[in-house]
Amino acid sequence: MPSPKRVALLTKEYPPYVYGGAGVHVEYLAAALAKSIDVEVRCFGDQHQHDGRLTVHGYPQWDETKRNTDPRFVGALDAYARSLAMAKDTLDAELVHCHTWYTDMGGVLAGKLWGIPNILTIHSLEPLRPWKVEQLGNGYHLSAWMERTAIEAADGIVAVSRETKADVLRLFDIDPAKVHVIHNGIDLDQYKAVAGTDVLTRHGIDPKRPFLLFVGRITRQKGIIHLVNAIPHIDPDLQIVLCAGAPDTPEIGREMAEGVAKAAAERPGVIWISEMLPRADVIQLYTHAAVFCCPSVYEPFGIINLEAMACSTAVVATKVGGIPEVVVPEETGLLVDPGLKPGTFDPADPAGFAEALAAAVNRVARDADLRARFGAAGRKRVEAHFSWDAIAAQTLEMYGQVIDGFKAQAGQG
Repeated sequence: MPSPKRVALLTKEYPPYVYGGAGVHVEYLAAALAKSIDVEVRCFGDQHQHDGRLTVHGYPQWDETKRNTDPRFVGALDAYARSLAMAKDTLDAELVHCHTWYTDMGGVLAGKLWGIPNILTIHSLEPLRPWKVEQLGNGYHLSAWMERTAIEAADGIVAVSRETKADVLRLFDIDPAKVHVIHNGIDLDQYKAVAGTDVLTRHGIDPKRPFLLFVGRITRQKGIIHLVNAIPHIDPDLQIVLCAGAPDTPEIGREMAEGVAKAAAERPGVIWISEMLPRADVIQLYTHAAVFCCPSVYEPFGIINLEAMACSTAVVATKVGGIPEVVVPEETGLLVDPGLKPGTFDPADPAGFAEALAAAVNRVARDADLRARFGAAGRKRVEAHFSWDAIAAQTLEMYGQVIDGFKAQAGQG
């Protein structure tokens, strides 16, 4: 089963415009694939790059999508417009591979226009993010329709975890044989423990005192508000470092600000870094954290846990989505069950969840031997299972399977 020689990746995020795990995924997958095949990345932005076998072409926003409409609709309308632009441009590729709902319709249209198979990677699912109505209004229903249409029309689906595959098969009408589980990966040369502490001191963190670290966007999905509510129960000797920016809505931004202000008034050492930091700065924070906390209520995979583990840092995370496929409880960290209400992403007992998070954080933070054991085991697990070269090899094998199936269905086999 030969691999393709040329593929196109469609994505909203690509450097320098990366704010989440999907953008990190595409950046590193593209580079790993380009070691052996030609890769064209079409993305939102103004990027123009050609480096060996990797070409990047950015697509700017079309101003018309913002004119004479509800501002909440612009995100979905802009995604559709840029997807159309990506699809209609001449495409010299044997398949198109889309990432997130923002470009999924681009894959559907490109597949039809250029007669090639269309593959999607599921980084998250709109039916499992109902709180986005708060952000997008009825634009959420358009994004959900685009995602459903694309998934059910796809020639191949990549789920980033076994739990995500189960969600896809439960929520959409698709042949199970089309769904492949390929985890996210990590650059082991880049994400590793470093010695410097200048980033800590620059942001007011005392390098001589242990600290808890959170890294992520301010969104319901990431559970940041639950962690903020846990702060009163966390050991006061532990600094709290919240590297959290890009609030989804003004409302959750205000809720975050009020929660942090209240926590900081009650105890010292609460540090909120509200801007998105450069990768090298975040790696330094990961390295020196006593414990990394991922309080997500929805997480198809949770690449941030890989990043922390690669830096030999113990992890406390939630037992949701794909996280249990990454964090091994009592080996690389601890898992906390948020106790979600059936059919929702709301903890049945928010106060109890916050206290359970704090208890797990305290247990790890207070035990230096346990932290060291979890950190060392986490690095070993990442090295053994999550390198990008291994992920690229699995992806190329999947590409070959999808192309063969596409040709057979078209009578070209």
